[in-house]
Amino acid sequence: MQNNPFLDVYDRLFAYYGPQHWWPADSPFEILVGAVLTQNTNWANVTLAIANLKDAGCLHFTAMQSLSLESLAEYIRPSGYYNIKAVRLKNLLQMIEEEYEGELQFLCDDSLDGARENLLRVKGVGPETADSILLYVAGKPTFVIDTYTHRVFSRHEIVLEDNDYYGLQQEFLDSLPEDIALFNEFHALIVAVAKEFCKKGKPRCKECPLHGV
Repeated sequence: MQNNPFLDVYDRLFAYYGPQHWWPADSPFEILVGAVLTQNTNWANVTLAIANLKDAGCLHFTAMQSLSLESLAEYIRPSGYYNIKAVRLKNLLQMIEEEYEGELQFLCDDSLDGARENLLRVKGVGPETADSILLYVAGKPTFVIDTYTHRVFSRHEIVLEDNDYYGLQQEFLDSLPEDIALFNEFHALIVAVAKEFCKKGKPRCKECPLHGV
């Protein structure tokens, strides 16, 4: 796949940053929870909320499901919008209970389309959260799109600025080999370069490892 701007970006970022070891977690369930908690906040705040759940012994399906909504909200307070996120987590657990007998592994064993359909039926789970769960929890071959992805690739005129979520995702899937490890690493590298260089307000273009792409 020569003259592939997507792989060129990946190669440059990987050469600059190296492996990102993402998603940092001790279990698939922790990743599932983190995918909801990271909505509209930074990872440092998610880490604090996860630590609260771990300290309380609530970072597994049965324990979290048995928590009251109020208790769950209090544990995840550091993540922001904690009352909303507590409801979303409960909705997600309820779906897993109803569709997969309360077994996260059964969700992972479902087809990509089947699992995505069920995830997107959960109120508060949008495409980005669903794809994060599908890629990082279930190991499905899908690419996570976020504001960082759109910003980096539209600024370099690799994709159109008005591309929507699924249109941009399809461009990645069409341009990359179907490699779950690559999808995992690439998304993490995009986040890294967007946070450090391709900032929303004052991008540091000349120092960026993608300068000249």
